[in-house]
This record gives sequence, C-alpha cells and structure tokens, in this order.
Amino acid sequence: MQLTETQVRYVAKLANLHLTDEELGRMTHDLGSILGHMDELAKIDTEGIEPMSQVLFPEEETATLRSDVERESFTNEEALSNAPVSGAGYFKVPRVIEK
Repeated sequence: MQLTETQVRYVAKLANLHLTDEELGRMTHDLGSILGHMDELAKIDTEGIEPMSQVLFPEEETATLRSDVERESFTNEEALSNAPVSGAGYFKVPRVIEK
C-alpha cells in the first residue's frame, strides 16, 4: 500500500505531531514500507495453523515473568502524591483534543 503525504499529514495531525518537510517525506516512505510488509504478511497461508493463546513457556521451563503475588494497592493519596497537578482525586493533564 502506498501512502500519500496528505494521509501522513492527517495521521501526524491526529497524533499532534509537527513534521518538517524532510520528516514528512521520510515518514511517508517508512510508513509505506511498513504497510507493504503488512500486506506481504497478509498473503501468508495460515490455513490449518492452530492459534496461539500464550507464547510464553511454562514456568518450569523458563521463568520469564515474576510470580503473580497479591499485595496491597496504593491509596489514592499515594498514587497522586507525585502528580504535577491533581484535583478531585484524579490526575489533571493538559487538553490534547480540541474538538
């Protein structure tokens, strides 16, 4: 799939990115290349391949994750203690969507 600069500008605007003309050209090429690879992957015949629900090995083979141990949660005050701005028990963040 070939992307146009207009499409890349639209996606950049949605992501609140300000791209220079050089970056726009590079992103158009790079994103088009990524989508081309995705198109190639979509052509692979996966008929008869069982879906995988878990890619990790059982814990006795390789312990890739820590054990899931229940522990006490943070209080609301602890969670907000390092927030730059908070109010009414929530984190306050700058508005990013203008619509």
